[in-house]
Formats: sequence, C-alpha cells, structure tokens
Amino acid sequence: IPQFFNVLKGDMSLVGPRPPIPYECEKYDVWHRGRILEVKPGITGLWQVTGRSSTTFDEMVRLDLKYVKNWSLALDFKILFQTPLAVVKGRGAY
Repeated sequence: IPQFFNVLKGDMSLVGPRPPIPYECEKYDVWHRGRILEVKPGITGLWQVTGRSSTTFDEMVRLDLKYVKNWSLALDFKILFQTPLAVVKGRGAY
C-alpha cells in the first residue's frame, strides 16, 4: 500500500523496473546504469513476473532493460495481469 502513495506522488509507476537496492548500485557496471536512468521504478515489472529471486543479478538487469526497450501499454497490461498469479504461486521467491 505505501508504494501506491509513491505512484500517486509521481515517484513510481505501477509497472517498471524494480527500484535498485543501495548495495546493487555499488555492483553496477556501466551498462547496468541504464536500468535506473531510463524510466521510473515500478511496483511490479517484467523481472517480478518472470523470474524474481531465481535469476542472477545480470539477468534481472537484462529483464529490466528489456522492459525499457520494449515498453508498450499492452506490455504493461500483460505484466499487471500476470502479477497476481506470480505472487500467489510464489515462483522464484525466497
């Protein structure tokens, strides 16, 4: 629920790359930085519905960059509809 307030304030979007954790920023290579510079972070995203914690750091960044490169309203709706199932299944979550 607190993240919805961030969406209303304009700090986040419903769909987008996961906000980076500070220790992840320290691990970023140059190509990783595009992940945080391109779009606002989202409550859910391509990484959350396709792999979550079962992916490597590089795979997570690649999924976020893939989302940025292939963004469309249709993709956002697809991710929004897949999110509840991903949460219920817990696939890839620790």
